[in-house]
Amino acid sequence: MALIKPFRALRPPPELASRIASPPYDVVSAAEARDYTRGNPQCFFRISRPEVDLAPDVDEHSDEVHRKGGENLREFVARAWLVRDPAPGFYVYRQRLGDHVQTGFVAATSVQEYDQGLIRKHELTRPDKEDDRTRHIVALEANDEPVFLAYRSRPEIDALLERATARAPEVDFVADDGVAHTFWVVPAEWTREIESAFLAVPVLYIADGHHRTAAASRAHAHYGDRPGQHGCFLSVIFPHDQLQILDYNRVVRDLNGLSSETFLARVGEGFDVNPAAEGKPAAFHEFGLYLDGRWYRLRARPGTFPETPPGVLDVAILQDNLLASVLGIADVRRDPRIQFVGGIRGLRELERLVDSGGFRAAFSLFPTSLEQLMAISDAGEIMPPKSTWFEPKLRSGLVLHPFF
Repeated sequence: MALIKPFRALRPPPELASRIASPPYDVVSAAEARDYTRGNPQCFFRISRPEVDLAPDVDEHSDEVHRKGGENLREFVARAWLVRDPAPGFYVYRQRLGDHVQTGFVAATSVQEYDQGLIRKHELTRPDKEDDRTRHIVALEANDEPVFLAYRSRPEIDALLERATARAPEVDFVADDGVAHTFWVVPAEWTREIESAFLAVPVLYIADGHHRTAAASRAHAHYGDRPGQHGCFLSVIFPHDQLQILDYNRVVRDLNGLSSETFLARVGEGFDVNPAAEGKPAAFHEFGLYLDGRWYRLRARPGTFPETPPGVLDVAILQDNLLASVLGIADVRRDPRIQFVGGIRGLRELERLVDSGGFRAAFSLFPTSLEQLMAISDAGEIMPPKSTWFEPKLRSGLVLHPFF
């Protein structure tokens, strides 16, 4: 069952929401965050990326940076740029990107259920990133950015979302990237009904935010028995059938010493290789290859990959049957010869990177499905790195979860 709780959120006044809200901390570099913040002292990066207020040579992971985040959060509260709600409640958050719309409940979600495996993950986390996010949370004494969760959709929760969004929203704006963000405060008298509806949800799935969730667990352990709300973490919980995963593509810097002809011949040992007019794969187990100014269509041959939940993933097939075996890229987390490009950037970005000379070839993939993600999570398996790119990303700064 999914134990979710209402909470007293810190939120910007409606007239400041569009000015304060920013992209998530981990989709921009420190330099990009500084550019984003320039001229806007209310930008949320001052809390989520507080190095923007320090010298450029300061280590963005240092204790000094995390202390600055806590100072800036207190400043935002003192200036009433963030205001604490008078009573606990649930909220609803909707995003619109073109024709795609996704709507979910904002809630405080149980750390204990994450520790027990009832909030399921599909990625490994890095200890250094866990440590950095834990120190950030402890410095703020709050979750400043939500975890993106999913559940198998249920009609009774769909009905609650429909009722909530029939009311006038508290916040409604379109960000500079074209994504519309709408936020509702749910009436307090609905609390018990929402809690009860989620008790019938057997498990939740982490779509995006594995390090934030692991850090929330570690922060809870840090506080121990100290009274407060640190036993829960901030989340937005979406029905699975409203979410979209985009392709997560790859570019490589060299062909491992092979000529183009030899490389294509080696690829042909495990894939059917044919020239293509464009690079977008049409189905699972198809891949686009951009090489020497032209696209090829690759199709994995049956029997060349294991028929297991992780084995049938296209990212696994490409990794095992081409990147590792042909190009010698065994550890995609650390090998500098490979770079990852989110599908939101489009195939033209892959062509640009290769045509510029910085990369030798590009690979486009068919997106991983939500069903695949949930099947792997249910099996206790782990996806290869960079398997999913969820879009749109949750905007930061619209809601915070204070502990005390």
